[in-house]
Amino acid sequence: MNSLIRSTARCLRLGAAVYLPKQSGVWPASARLLCAATDIQKDLGEMVKKDKVVVFMKGTPAQPMCGFSNAVVQILRMHGVDNYAAYNVLDDQDLRQGVKDFSNWPTIPQVYFNGEFVGGCDILLQMHQNGDLVEELKKLGVNSALLDAEKESK
Repeated sequence: MNSLIRSTARCLRLGAAVYLPKQSGVWPASARLLCAATDIQKDLGEMVKKDKVVVFMKGTPAQPMCGFSNAVVQILRMHGVDNYAAYNVLDDQDLRQGVKDFSNWPTIPQVYFNGEFVGGCDILLQMHQNGDLVEELKKLGVNSALLDAEKESK
């Protein structure tokens, strides 16, 4: 019920109006969710483009609430990526489902670089292990702290 109220409030704040007539005296579920689904997808499109690195996770970087979210935070920290947008999907069930629909990826956490979906914890870990993450960060204008540490050890 709370998510329906939040969705309706979000629609009203944005000035959206949806009219679908009742069918046999019952509002179709799609009529109730149409505005919210459209708005959340639009909002997500803006959210992932706003920052170079965006993470949708369970919890926060300071207090991850699952091992996979913690692993993503630790990988980014090892590379010296401390300045990124993090969204706690546990705070908003619409966001939690919306991001899964937006990326067509069923799990959380989800990582985006420059508005492009990278993947979840498994993909980020693989990129870290094979060196691709250093290259992707370089494209973002971020020098990996691991490269700096490697140079200092030589």
